[in-house]
Amino acid sequence: MKQMRIVSLATSKKKGTPKVPVESVQLIENYGIEGDAHAGPWHRQVSFLAAESIEKARKRGLDVTFGNFAENVATEGIDWEQIPVGSQLSLGDSVLVEITQKGKVCHNKCAIYYKAGDCIMPREGIFARVLKGGKIRCGELIRFMA
Repeated sequence: MKQMRIVSLATSKKKGTPKVPVESVQLIENYGIEGDAHAGPWHRQVSFLAAESIEKARKRGLDVTFGNFAENVATEGIDWEQIPVGSQLSLGDSVLVEITQKGKVCHNKCAIYYKAGDCIMPREGIFARVLKGGKIRCGELIRFMA
């Protein structure tokens, strides 16, 4: 089985816009990613999307890269469709998150849709809340907690 790892991290100051890739982020317990527009005391503090999904979008002709779908964490080696809500994952050496939602309702077409020509986050995005904060970096491993 392929190792599960973080391949991209991205943040934005404003909701509904693509995120900008960064090398590392600081996650804050019960809040989310420091400086990210989606952080706050709610259930969608951090968003995940499979790098494989982004690659499929590219193969369909979309000009997209990491962050374009407003995902905070792009992963490799995880089939998010098979992961149940309530699952806990360890990111890197210290961060612990709990999956709270799969997909979302997109009420109107935002800047992401118009830039990319489609938005896969409502269909394939995963959302989590931060149970234990810390710093994570691109390339770090992801593990499921028992």
